[in-house]
Amino acid sequence: MSTAPHTDANRGALLLLADGRFPAGGHAHSGGAEAAVTSGRLRDAATLEAFCRGRLHTTGLMAAALAAASAAGLDPLLLDEAADARTPSPALRATARKLGRQMMRAARATWPSPALDTLAKARPRGVHQPVVLGLAASAAGLNPLDAAHVAAYESVSGPATAAVRLLSLDPFEATAVLARLASAVDTTATAAADAARRALQEGTDALPSASAPLLDIAAERHATWPVRLFAS
Repeated sequence: MSTAPHTDANRGALLLLADGRFPAGGHAHSGGAEAAVTSGRLRDAATLEAFCRGRLHTTGLMAAALAAASAAGLDPLLLDEAADARTPSPALRATARKLGRQMMRAARATWPSPALDTLAKARPRGVHQPVVLGLAASAAGLNPLDAAHVAAYESVSGPATAAVRLLSLDPFEATAVLARLASAVDTTATAAADAARRALQEGTDALPSASAPLLDIAAERHATWPVRLFAS
């Protein structure tokens, strides 16, 4: 499992992959923030921070570990099955595969890779987004810890960005929330990369399976709304 230092080239790739403007469809999803706002659980910067912290330590950790394991070379088809087993909500499984298809298109255009081509042919209906993210990171010359960092950061940056639109929250306050979560993102990414390293020896059962029942329930309800600002 490579932990090679960054070169200027792959540092740029890391920034590109983590950029919210990377055309992988994430901007259309709130990471559960829209449902949390409607229920009253997410109201301001303080509750946004609590929401993001909870998401980071549950679904964020799981996504980061899947991405790291994929970047490390674990079979992406096995990882896709592991992701399914760890995602009880049908709505969230559908969202993860939709985002995976969009990530696949963007990644294949940006960093052409036989591994991405093979996976796209094997699962034309889509693969869970973190699995594709890990292969994209590898194709971009990044290591498993890098992939984990991107996935962990995405798990909090998406809701923070969505909250600005949903609550008319001051963008400076939302950015400050992300800054306060920076060390937690680093810790989560490291834990995820360590789990991926174990999974190479022990199989996918070694990957985290932390659950977030409120996110699952809210996602199912959100999917039934006739009018919504975000797809999920």
